[in-house]
This record gives sequence, C-alpha cells and structure tokens, in this order.
Amino acid sequence: MNASRPDPDALLDRLKQEASDAARGKLRIFFGASAGVGKTYAMLATARRQRDEGRDVVVGLVETHGRRETAALLEGLELLPRKAVPHETGSVEEFDIDAALARRPSLLLVDELAHTNAPGSRHPKRWQDIEELLARGIDVFTTLNVQHLESLSDVIGGITGVKVWETVPDTFFDAADSVVLVDIPAEELLARLKEGKVYMPAQAEHAAANFFRKGNLMALRELALRRTAEAVEDDVQAYRADKDIEAVWKTQSAVLCAIGPGEGAEHVVRSAARLAGALGAEWHAVYVETSHLQRLRAPERERILRVVKLAQDLGARTAILTGSDVVQAIVDHARSTNVSTVVVGRGAVRAWRLRSLSDRIATAAEELDVVEIGRGAKDAGAPVVSSPTIAEEPDPKDRERRWRYAGTVVACLATTGIAALIFPYFEQANIVMVFLLGVVLAGVRWGRGPAVLAAVLNVVAFDFFFVPPRYSFAVSDFQYLLTFAVMLVVGLLTGQLAAGARFQARIAAHREERSRTLYEFARDLSGLLTTPQVIETAEAFMAAAFHAKVTVLVPDRTEARLHSPTAHGLTNPVDEVTAGWAYEHAKPAGAGTDTLPGNEYLFLPLKAPMRTRGVLAIRPERARHLLIPEQRRHYEAFAALTAIALERVHYVEVARDALVRIESERLRNSLLAALSHDLRTPLAALLGLAETLALTRPPLAEAQEKIAASIAGETRRLIALVNNLLDMARIQSGDVRLNLEWQPLEEVVGAALRAAASAMAAHPVHVDLPADLPLVQLDAVLFERVLVNLLENASKYTPPGTRVTIAARPAGERIEVTVSDDGPGLPRGREEAVFEKFARGEKESATPGVGLGLAIVRAIVEAHHGTIAAEAGRERGARFVISLPRGTPPTIAEPDA
Repeated sequence: MNASRPDPDALLDRLKQEASDAARGKLRIFFGASAGVGKTYAMLATARRQRDEGRDVVVGLVETHGRRETAALLEGLELLPRKAVPHETGSVEEFDIDAALARRPSLLLVDELAHTNAPGSRHPKRWQDIEELLARGIDVFTTLNVQHLESLSDVIGGITGVKVWETVPDTFFDAADSVVLVDIPAEELLARLKEGKVYMPAQAEHAAANFFRKGNLMALRELALRRTAEAVEDDVQAYRADKDIEAVWKTQSAVLCAIGPGEGAEHVVRSAARLAGALGAEWHAVYVETSHLQRLRAPERERILRVVKLAQDLGARTAILTGSDVVQAIVDHARSTNVSTVVVGRGAVRAWRLRSLSDRIATAAEELDVVEIGRGAKDAGAPVVSSPTIAEEPDPKDRERRWRYAGTVVACLATTGIAALIFPYFEQANIVMVFLLGVVLAGVRWGRGPAVLAAVLNVVAFDFFFVPPRYSFAVSDFQYLLTFAVMLVVGLLTGQLAAGARFQARIAAHREERSRTLYEFARDLSGLLTTPQVIETAEAFMAAAFHAKVTVLVPDRTEARLHSPTAHGLTNPVDEVTAGWAYEHAKPAGAGTDTLPGNEYLFLPLKAPMRTRGVLAIRPERARHLLIPEQRRHYEAFAALTAIALERVHYVEVARDALVRIESERLRNSLLAALSHDLRTPLAALLGLAETLALTRPPLAEAQEKIAASIAGETRRLIALVNNLLDMARIQSGDVRLNLEWQPLEEVVGAALRAAASAMAAHPVHVDLPADLPLVQLDAVLFERVLVNLLENASKYTPPGTRVTIAARPAGERIEVTVSDDGPGLPRGREEAVFEKFARGEKESATPGVGLGLAIVRAIVEAHHGTIAAEAGRERGARFVISLPRGTPPTIAEPDA
C-alpha cells in the first residue's frame, strides 16, 4: 500500500471546504501600525486598479479625516449613501448594510474594521457587518490598526498608556484571505502628523504629546510586522498542506526539542528554551514513545513526564508521539510544524552504537538543522508535583510483565514436551519447525522480550534434548551451530516484528477509543435539555471513560459559591477553595498545575463562548495521567464540550422562559383588549345615565345630586382606565401607527392642559416654553396623551395646591421636555420601576389606578425614537425628562412684501 496515498476522507473534507470557500466572499485587510500610515489610501488605490480592470467596485464607507490625497481617490467611485441611526444626541450616520446587500457589488470598500456601530444598528460591531457581507458572497476591502486586535489590546495599552475599547477578535483577523501590511518608518509618520496629513492641527498637537510618540510608534510597528508575519506563516502552512509538501521551508525561526529517556533531558530542555529565547522564536518539545520505552518502569516514565511538563512551563508546545522509529517520528513532526531547527541531547558513548541520533536525523532530513547539546550534570530533579499519589502509585505493569515471562517459560516446556512426543516419528528438521513455531507464538502473544526468552530457551532445549549427544550441551556436528543461530535470529526478528505490530495496534486502538468516546459524549450531550441532565451525564460518562472520580460544580442562584446539583460535591474545604479559584480566574488549578498542586483533584474551568459556566473536578486513579499532555488535552476537550452544553441548555431555558412570557403577555393583552371593548359600551351608558339624572324634573335633592355626580366621576375614571388598557394592548400588539408631523410644542402642551383640566383643578400648572423653541416631529394626539398621563400622575401623588411645571429646551441634537412637581417625590430606587406595567406608588390602597399610565408614556416616547427617565436624587418632588430627536424642521418661505 502506498504510504503517500491521500486519505479519501481528507480529500472529501477538502472538496467541501473549497465549495464553501467558493461561495463566500474574500476579505482583504489593509493592516498598519497606527493611524496615518496610509491604509485607506492604499485600499482606495488598489480598488481603483481593480475597477479599471473591469470589476464592479462600490465604496460602502470610507473615512478621509480631511486628507485631500485620500479624498481625491474617491472621485469616480460609486458611493453608497450612509444610514442615519437615531442616537441620544440626535442621529449618527453609519454604514448601510441593507443598501450594500441590495446593491451587491463584486467588491465593497468598508473602512475602519474595529468601529462600534451606533445603538439600534443590526450588529454591534462593523466586523460583524462585514461577516454578513462575506457570507453573502461579496468581496470586502477594509482597514485595521494593530492596537485594535483583541489579543494585543492589553499589551499596547501598557506601552502607550491608552486603553483601546474598540477591538476585533483575532479569529476574524486570522480568517482573512489576505493581509496587506501598510508601513512607514516612525520618523516619516511623525513628519506627516506635523504636516497635518494625519489629524487636524488641534488633534495633531494632542496626539503628538500622547499616543504619537516615537517609542510608541516603533513598538507598534514591531507588533504589526510580527502579527503580519504570523498571518503569512499560516498561509504558508495552509499552502504546504494543500500541496502535500513535506520538506521544511525555513520561513520562520522555530525550534524543536527532542526529549530523550536518559539522564540530562532537563539540560536539553533548558538549552532549547534559551536558544528559542535568543532567536525570539516559538519552540516545540516532543517525546517519542516506542514499544521499548513504553515498558519503562513507573518512576522512569514519571521522570520523563515531569521533563515534558518542565518544557511546557518554559513555553513550549509539547506533544508525546508514538512510533517504532524515533528518528522518523521527530522528522515527521518537524515537517508537519515547519520547524527547521532540531535540538537533541548527546547520547552516552556505546561501543555498539555506530551513529548518533543527530547524525540519523540529519541523514533522514537534509533540510533540517540539527543542534546537539552536550550532556550536562545529572538532573537534580524536575519540579515534582506535590501529590503523594504519584510517588506511591504502584506500577500495574510489573505483575503483568512477570506473568508474561512465566507464561513464556511454560510455553517452552510445552513445546519441548510436544517435540519429545513426535521425536520418534519425525526428522530433526521438523522438530526445529516446532520450536520455531513456539517462538513465533510467544512473540505474537507476549511481545519482544518473551519472544527473545523463548528463542533462547528453545535453542537450549533443542540442543539438550534432541541434538546428539542427547542430554548434554556438547555438539557433535558443526552444522547444528548454524541451526542454533538461525533459530535464535528468527526468534529475535519474529519478536521484534510482533512487538511492533502489537504496539501499533495498541496505539491505533487507543486513538480510536478516544475519538469514539468524544463522539459518544458529544452525541449524548446534544439531546439534553436541562442543566441537571447535562451534569449527570457528564459525570457518569467521564467517570467511566477516565476511571476517575468526576464532579461538575456550577454556581448557585446567587453565584456566591459553587455546588454540585447531583450531590457529588467535594468534602474537603481546600478542594472548594481551589475550585473557586479556578472558576474565578478561568484557569486550571490543582493537581498537575502550578496553582495549589498539592490537591488530589485537577480543576478545569468550564469556559463557554459567553462566560465560565462552572468547574470540572477530576481525580484519576493514576495521578501520572495528569502529567501527560495528550491526556490533559483529552480532559480539556471533555470540559469544553460540557461547557458548551451547559451554555446551550442555559439559553434553551432562557428562550423557553421568554416564549412563556411572550405568550402570557399576548394572552393578557388579548384579554385586556376584549374586556375593555366589552366594558366601553356599558360604561358609556352608565355615564350618560348619571349625567341625565342631574337634568330630571323635579330637580334632585342635594344628596341625590352628589350621588349622581359621584357616579359620573367614578365612571369617567373607569373609562380612563379602560382607555389605558386598550392603548397598552394596541401598543404591545404593534397596531399603533404614528402620524408624524412637524408640530409646535406649545400647541400640544395647550391641548394636554385642556384635556387634563379636571384632574389638575387643584394644582397650579406653570408652563415654561422658550419663544424660539423649534418645531418637533411627533404624533400630536399620542404625545398629548403622554403629557396628560404625566399630569394625571402628578395630581394623584402630590397634595392639592402642589405646583406642576412643564418646560422644554433644546439640548444639542435633542429636545428635552420635562414635567416636574413639588410633591413628596419618587421612592428612592424606583426610578425605573415606575415605568413597568401595573407598577404603582407606595400608597396603593389610597391612590386609584392600575399602574399603566407611565408604561404607556414610555411606549409612546420610544415609538418616537425618544427616551424618558425619572430623575433620581432630587431633594423634593418628581421630575420626568423626555428626550426627543431634534431633526431638521422644514423651512418656511417668507411671504413676499
């Protein structure tokens, strides 16, 4: 079978990926160290060249910042109109993604990738707009500064002293089809700043004194160069994988350290770390486990794992490889990771060793640079994980090894017995075949060591019992020596081949088992709908798969402490403290880590995309497993699946609760609407009858007139409540359509005062409206209702004679309307609660109403793209502030003289 034959599954996955990529737009990022290096200019120049080549190019949004050279490049390019988004201070112009999707050009230019969109936009971030455009097959050019990368924001904040809040995920940056570095020296950029080609003069002076210092710019330039190199290196790796290129390309400085099983491995690891640090390169550390090394005793294996852990602590990417050939495994790993420098330790001098490991690696891969480290002093001891179970753990293989060798001896005795039975009937050549068969069976069944023992014992038995002179070790014929040699060589070769086959089969079975357990675990979690189900399944599955005690801890309702919903909690208070630390810091803790390593448990945070959902506590039967990188990654994979399942279930519960609330709200609105409609006719009739009583003849007595007036007043109040219920039901259902017109605010206020005259009879009202107050675009009828409800609310909760003031004033791009009183004010802490439906004041029993007036007010104001807030912290009285968009009123032509 051809080893270079491509994997059919890999080919199928590649075809699917290529089909997906073909339907997706291409993203090109013009990347720079800071503002002013020419990213937008370079983007426009490239776009103009592509337009000249016949491509459909549209400018979605470009910020020129007053730079004449950049603005000149916009001439002749099609520009999409920007979209006005309402904002607290008016409206802001943003990129119109709907217009871009409707226009659907071949190439769209969208500047400033890290921009945060105004509230109310479809996506919070501009990079999310671009993601939607790419998904619809539109190619995009955009720009980005290095300080806006999420992973570098803290680093750059420490350098420049400026915290960057607008960031782009590194995953989005890394997924770009191409990254174009736009770079100029720091001196040239500072010169451009002084010439006013970066910012306006006032801004330039402030920038030069703060962010735009030469040291800052040089550091940002270095980070931009490094980050671009990383992106290009990823492209190189993808190309090598796509073209099946095995040879190492020396496009990056990287070091691969080969950890050996002998003494001095620590010295090699530290030397490799120093070399990588001197080169400023990343480095890898691998340990190749062969069938021979797998039979090492537990203390020796533990020492090797501690050296691997040391390499990981020193910043290496660690891996434990498996294979029958150490050299080939190292070379394959170097080629797969495109590492050009391999560091190995110098082995001890052996008379039988013809070539060193470094020589064999250099011969197998001539493109690799091999560095051989001299043997240092004996290891003083690698950092020991403070877990007593690791040192005291017995090696379970010792007993198995003894049984294998004992079985080999018994098998050799049985082979000798069978040969003795058939000796009278067969020639010696056939007897030799029986002994060779015994060696082969021993090698297949028990491996290399038992096969070698079987070969030696069978040669001795054949010589002693069947070679003349029998029952002695003397050999009468020299030819038998050749027979003995052949038997011994065949036994050794058979044992070697059988051991290698068993080792590879065991490794393949182990990998298949890991893949199967991950698949089954993910499958089982996918169908669960509650948090207890996820936790119970995770604990049971992982306990069986890892032969360990597993506990999933999640925060309680108050999120003050962690608990186990399945009652498999931790009994040791130290364990709870360690688990709390892992949850709070979202980092592993406990056994096998650098944080509280004396703990018996390994605590892994359950980090989901949105937040940390809890902690996974694992205590394996063999603590040595915590030091194996592959096993740790297996634990972390299970933890990630559990975290994602917990987050999915959480949002399923949130969606279910939201659906219940929506349906409950819809049912309540329907009931309110139906009930209100049915009540309006009898209430109107009751009001008419009450008013008719006052007109009857003969006239009513004084007491009767009071009763009739009271009936009419209570009926009017009930009609107002029914109207409120109807209005709220219509607003919630979306049936209300605004009739927006430019209105003078004084007319709307006057109409509201007339409508609320009876309610405000005992309260003086002061109106403060400036003569130059501009027109406001609103629905006069609905906004009159807003003011009426606010006035009635003031009349309910303030004593008679309390003054109420209505005022308005321009505030930038907004118009602020306030309704205030001199009453007792709002209860502290209820500034937002008063706008909720059916929310009422503290004296509910003494104040009429059902608590819908202010809820209707907020709904109407928000329908006008405005906001309303109850002011807190006033010494006396309540004050409601309505903020409406100012807009641009129409101009009124002056009449001709």
